[in-house]
Order: sequence, then structure tokens, then C-alpha cells
Amino acid sequence: MSHWSRAACLDDEIASQAEKVLRDASLRRGNEVIGTIAARDAIEDPLNYDECFVRDFAVSAAAFLAVDEFDVVRSFLRTVAALRPSEVGSATPPADGLMPASFAVARHDGADGSDDDRLVADYGQRAIGRVAPVDSALWWILIVRAYVRASGDAEFVRDEVVQAALERVLAFYLREQFEMLPSLLVPDGSSMIDRRMGVYGHPFDVQALFFVGLRAASELLGEDDPLRERVFERLVALGRHLRDDYWLDRARIETIRRYPVEEFGEAQRNPWNLHPDAIPVWTMAWLAEGGGYFAGNLGPARLDVRFFALGNLLAVSGGLATPAQATALFELIGVHERDLLGDTGMKLTYPPLEGRDWYTLTGSDQKNVPWSYHNGGTWPMLLWPLASAARRAGCHAFVESIVERSAPRLARDEWPEYYDGPYGGLIGRRARLRQTWTAAAMLAAAALLGDPDDPDPFAFEHDDELEAAIAAATPDRVGRVG
Repeated sequence: MSHWSRAACLDDEIASQAEKVLRDASLRRGNEVIGTIAARDAIEDPLNYDECFVRDFAVSAAAFLAVDEFDVVRSFLRTVAALRPSEVGSATPPADGLMPASFAVARHDGADGSDDDRLVADYGQRAIGRVAPVDSALWWILIVRAYVRASGDAEFVRDEVVQAALERVLAFYLREQFEMLPSLLVPDGSSMIDRRMGVYGHPFDVQALFFVGLRAASELLGEDDPLRERVFERLVALGRHLRDDYWLDRARIETIRRYPVEEFGEAQRNPWNLHPDAIPVWTMAWLAEGGGYFAGNLGPARLDVRFFALGNLLAVSGGLATPAQATALFELIGVHERDLLGDTGMKLTYPPLEGRDWYTLTGSDQKNVPWSYHNGGTWPMLLWPLASAARRAGCHAFVESIVERSAPRLARDEWPEYYDGPYGGLIGRRARLRQTWTAAAMLAAAALLGDPDDPDPFAFEHDDELEAAIAAATPDRVGRVG
């Protein structure tokens, strides 16, 4: 019997198949398993799918931690902590504090017959588009915190290599920037959506991950660490900004539609200079039936109203969304279940870019055609953050039924990376099979739903001090969901 088959929504045979995908993906350095590769498709060219991606391993870590398998997670964390971008041979090396998108083990037999395996990391110098990953270090911090919570190994954070990596990351992410905002300014293609999709600037997926990464760091830092106060101050400013300025519901849309424009000064009603005519008609119709969500992006004269699933789900499990916002989000998901949820997972983005928007914003990207891959494709890996968010929002039964109906299809299709089509009915035309985080997400989601009383090491509880500070910093606004 599989370790993960105790959940009612996952039978033993399917759990065993998913476990085999996860185990077969083990990446070894010598005799030590230090991660999991992205996929083991027997037909497609591996490209970099035979490397361990930091963001992908978060899902593998969730599966391993659910059954108290700590060794591989600890080895992964220490391996990534020891990698340094200064080792990249480039005229403009990545900034110290960034962590790689992925790494591989280069096999090499020494002249004396001994093994001399070395790690080769990709900070963007080999990636399509040559964009450095902004999200990897934030996922790493989140996995560290989850590992410590699940294992009880508090001493791990005091490991010299781990502590130095944590301080490097925070020093870099908390440094001053060109804009007077608490959010991160990032380029297109620098996170899970690693190709051009018009998510440059301040995409919510990255900002929500930044928030939960800072929450994790605040727990990991010692009481007397000078970075702790800076982390808390940034958390307060970021939480206020995201909750107040990114949230969309019917009342908020009505307010934006009546905004004055071209204001100047410190007391503007419309500080982002949003033009009401830029709000698509579909958004008003979509929100008319109730619910709400966090907009995909926000910048001067730019409101991206697309629904980005990962950021919205992380906002709930990470405590960024208020209880009222979490309830409204799952109300929206329930109302638009056919649009957002299929039989195989959840839409990464909705709606897709089509026509001229697809042509200009993606650069005619043939992998991101409408209803495919990042552009409206359905991703099984989102079942894990969906289950985590549902537990926090009290929607356990709703998501359990989704996982239950997804499991047989995913197993039959050999655990594809993503699905195509408006309702996720077709295996992605360029999707890899035996995708590790697809199988791991099923195992992790089933474990979370199997016993709602078991702690979720990736979720965050209510923090009275943080909530009071955010509330004190939040201006009154008509129609705001508190």
C-alpha cells in the first residue's frame, strides 16, 4: 500500500502510480538524493526537463513532508543554499541573492577512477529569453520553513550554509529599488510563467509569493537578527498594498469606473491613474454574479484583470487574503467552476490572450497559443495549492471532489504536464508525460484532504501582530472587502 493512499479521494493503485513517478524522478549526486527532475518522458527530448527546478521541487517537498520523508528535502535545501551565482561565467553575472531556476548533476569520472560529480546551475544564462528567475529564492525560503515545521529540525536554520543563504536572499530582495513601492519590480518570464505573457512589472503571482516568502523568513530569523525588523516593515507595507490595490470585486469595479483621472498630489482617489475605459466588459459581467479575486498586475495606467490562479491560491494559504476575501475567491471559483476548473486541474491564467493581444504580448509564441500551456492551459500541479487554500477557506469538500475526479484521468494519461482546451480536455500538445510535479501535486493534495486536522507546513496561521499593523496602515475605502 502506498504511503499516500490514506486519503479517501485517492485509491491505492493511483497513489502507487503517482509515487513511482515521484521516486523515479530522484536526482542523485553520488549516493545522495538531492532533488527531483522535472519529468521522465520516454519519448520527448529532455531539454532541461532532466534538471531539478527549485519551484517544481516545492511540490515534491510537499508530498515528501506529508509522509515524514525529510532526508531528500533537507539535502535539496542545503544543495541549493551552497550554489552561488558568482560561479556563472558571464560578463554580467546574476546578482548575489538570486537562486537558480534549476540545476543538474554533471557526471564525470575522475582520472583515478573516482566519481567527481559537479552541479551545474541555470540562473537564466541557458534559459529561453535569458531571464533570471525571481521566484526561486522565495520558493526556497518557503520550503525551508515547511521542512522545519514538519520535521521539528529547528537547528537546520542555524546551519552556516543555510543561514548565509537566507541572509543573502533577504538582503537582495529587501534592497532599495527604482520605484517607491513595497512590491517587486520584475521582468516578463521570471517566474513559473517563464515565457513572454505580458506579466512584467508587478505580477500578482510573484507579489503573493514575495509575501509568503517574507512571512516564512520572519519565522526563521532569530529574534535579535537585524533583518527581522526590515522583513516585518516590508510585510506590513506589502500586505496593505496588495489587499487594498489589487483586490477586485463588483464594488471595486464600480469604484474604479467612477475614478477621476490625471490627478496630482498626495491625496488622489486614483493614484495609479487607471482609465475606466481600459477595464474589459467581460470583467464586469464575470463579477456580477458575486465573488472576487486579486488582479493579475498593477502599474501606472495599467490594470491587468486576468485571473492568475497560483497567486490567488497562495494569497489564501499564506494569509495575505482576509477571511472575507478568501470566501469571496472561492465563491468566484464556484460560480465559474466550468471556466477555471476542468477534469484535470485548474487554469493557470484566465482568460487567455487571443488575437492581437496574443500576437503582441507573447510575440506570437506558438507554445502559448490560446488555451494552451501558460495561456489558458489547465495545470494539474495547481491541485496542491488549491487543496491548501481550500483547507484555509473551509472549502474542503468542494476541492476533494475535484481531486477525486482528476486522479483517474491523470493516471490514465500518464501524468501530463498540462492540458489544452477551454475546459482542459486534451493533453497539452507539447506537454511532457510523467511530469514529476503533476504526480507530486496529486499526492500532496490527497494528503492535505485526507486528514484536515493534520498541519499544512506550507500554510500560515493568523498573526495578530501582523494583522493589526496592516489594518493600521490601510486607508478606509468604500467597497473594500476586509
